[in-house]
Amino acid sequence: MSTRLDFFIDRMVSQRACLDFGIAQTADMQGPVFELGLGNGRTYHHMQHNIKGRDLYVFERAVASHPDSTPPEELTILGDVRETLPAALTRFGATASLIHADLGGHNRAKNDAFAQLISPLVEPLLAVGGLMVSSDRMYFEALTEMPLPPEAVEGRCFIYRRDS
Repeated sequence: MSTRLDFFIDRMVSQRACLDFGIAQTADMQGPVFELGLGNGRTYHHMQHNIKGRDLYVFERAVASHPDSTPPEELTILGDVRETLPAALTRFGATASLIHADLGGHNRAKNDAFAQLISPLVEPLLAVGGLMVSSDRMYFEALTEMPLPPEAVEGRCFIYRRDS
């Protein structure tokens, strides 16, 4: 039986492996990158240091991150994702090269319900060839679930791609 610490470590190792995979696979794309949720900013900080030549937008209700991990105001989209994601589609169209979401709550049923809610809002934002990396299973109609990189633990992170 895995402990909560084991679960957390598996999630963090998987998250980094999947983000690094997503960043590498989309490196030649031009579209923006979206971070859904900032939290304390660990994944934002990692992405900021590893993504070159693309704007990294953060969607968050209210910024409360570590000072080293706080995005610039012009790349921060504040509000409820049920409103900000549809507005982003109007603003950006289907241009996102990479989208990352770490729903991160401890209640799996609540995370799953939220994933079902935002999946149809996220899906139309991805460009062809774009990837979605998520800490939870998502519910997409037109995206393909991809195999995880070898360092990732099954079920701790998920990667989806828009093929057409």
